[in-house]
Amino acid sequence: MKTVSRLSIAPVKGMALVHPDEVRLESFGVASNRRFYVVDADGRRYGQIRDGTLVRIAPDYDAEAERLTLRFPDGSTADGSVELGEALVTDFYGRPVGGRVVEGPWSDAVSGFVGRALRLVHADEPGAGVDRDRGTVTMVSEASLAELARHAGRDSVDGRRFRMLIDVAGCAPHEEDSWIGGAVHVGEAVVRLHEPVARCAITTQNPDTGVPDFDSLREIVRYRGTRVADGKNIDFGVFGEVEQPGRVSVGDPVEPA
Repeated sequence: MKTVSRLSIAPVKGMALVHPDEVRLESFGVASNRRFYVVDADGRRYGQIRDGTLVRIAPDYDAEAERLTLRFPDGSTADGSVELGEALVTDFYGRPVGGRVVEGPWSDAVSGFVGRALRLVHADEPGAGVDRDRGTVTMVSEASLAELARHAGRDSVDGRRFRMLIDVAGCAPHEEDSWIGGAVHVGEAVVRLHEPVARCAITTQNPDTGVPDFDSLREIVRYRGTRVADGKNIDFGVFGEVEQPGRVSVGDPVEPA
């Protein structure tokens, strides 16, 4: 039986993942996923590609209370109620995203940790921070991760490298690829999968430190090749859209239609 084995969201894009027991899938994905993001002094997105060590900052976001806590490796925290200030528009994969700078201790705390001037921003719309031109839901199977580890000669590959929303147990390796073009029932929700996820250098980074320590892209290419259509994209996992909103919990069945 195929089941949800883990759920992963990033309340602040590029920072450490959070693993809730349950989420609600809406048409835009999960409301608290990537609701915040970081920009530099010029207003450009500042994420893991530019600085993998952001992942060492652990966020805790209570959306109902609108309270955000950031925990840093030295044990310090930046905490408080979210209050919004200056409006700005940020480029996300060629798409403009509106947001407001978050007033309070967070921008200074993140700037001090990274060593450059940065600002924490709250997206105006839930789901705006995901790559929604490709899909609002991502999935990967535990078996695919195990297959990558086997080919790479490793005991295991931590799925957090891939920062997928839903991890699935009970599949054959890369079985999720065969679901593309069809609907998948996940808990109360229905997701239609439509394309593979093209991976980037973030997957080479250790999910705890942000330091590259595994050439995941080379290993995927070595045993899977690149996308046939373009000979360039390195695929691992699948993208989808929510056709029917609903609750999804760890342990829920995953049933391709």
